[in-house]
Amino acid sequence: MAEEKNVQAESNKEEAPGGATAAQVAAAPAEEEEKRKLTFKQKAALVVVSLGADRASQLYKYLNEADIEDLTYEVARVGKTTNQEVEDTLDEFYKLCLTHKMMTDGGIDYAKSVLEKAFGESTAKNLLDKVSKTLASKPFNFFAKGDPKALLSLLGTERPQVIALIMSYMEAEQSAKVLENLPEEKRIPTVTAMANMDRVSPDAIAIVENEMKRKFSSIITSEDNMNLGGIDYVADVMNHIDRSSEKKIFDELDVSNPNLSKDIRDKMFVFEDILSMDNRSVQRFIRDCDTKDMVFAMKTASDEMKDIFFSNMSKRQAETVKGDIETTSNVRLKDVEEAQQRIVNLIRKLEEQGELVINKGGGEDTIIV
Repeated sequence: MAEEKNVQAESNKEEAPGGATAAQVAAAPAEEEEKRKLTFKQKAALVVVSLGADRASQLYKYLNEADIEDLTYEVARVGKTTNQEVEDTLDEFYKLCLTHKMMTDGGIDYAKSVLEKAFGESTAKNLLDKVSKTLASKPFNFFAKGDPKALLSLLGTERPQVIALIMSYMEAEQSAKVLENLPEEKRIPTVTAMANMDRVSPDAIAIVENEMKRKFSSIITSEDNMNLGGIDYVADVMNHIDRSSEKKIFDELDVSNPNLSKDIRDKMFVFEDILSMDNRSVQRFIRDCDTKDMVFAMKTASDEMKDIFFSNMSKRQAETVKGDIETTSNVRLKDVEEAQQRIVNLIRKLEEQGELVINKGGGEDTIIV
């Protein structure tokens, strides 16, 4: 009997796969039951808290009022959490983001293949199910992967209000491409419709979707009102549009709707706004700016703009750039506009990195030396 007990004791001490003893494995289910089961809102709150105030504030820009209220409530009542809860939540969040990107960029079959290799069949299926529901809830999701030429061919024949609604569900870069290629007579009405758009009812979206269903096979309906368009969104689109189209649109808006034109300009940064930048910020972007771009950009620039550039360069660099401007001839206007756009893109990038300041005219942009 003593011998049997010893055998039993040794059996309990045997290691299971992963290094755990048989007794520990038996106790594991009980320990698992003690873990809290967090709701989706609680998990979202943990992610927000983990990001920190600065990064979290960027997320709030994309939420509607109801979501902000719910999320803020959950953040306020997070209370004590374990390191394991935070790690598990962030791991799930990362995997969901990864799955979403793979599905939108490569399609469900591609995502399924990659996820199964990385996380196993069961986890992959769970992630795909969750993300599929999220993607299916967004109206006009079909257009995200649609052929650009077919998309432009379709939208070019639609009313500006319809184009504005559909564009409001696109990423800003995709909207910019659509706007660039719309017939000129529809550009301004579309920009105006987007800027004036606010909350759109499910009925209005359903009407547009029913019209589109005759031409496309997969359009998803919306259940809740969505915040769409607006000045901020149009400014974001205009920030991605090519310089030539940007100028044409603003030239027309300045005549047809000068107040709207000003409102949009106030929310974005254009080449001419370099005149309002402080010297340190100008010096900062000049340091990373391609000399050829500066030469091309200043071929059509005002004397005041040239003075801003030259006064913030070293004497030697200013002489070099002036000489290149004088000797560079037969430059296409398109090349000048593209050079100006590259400089603007550089400035926007440096501002996002906190390397310089873009003065948008508010008191919060006052520079303290």
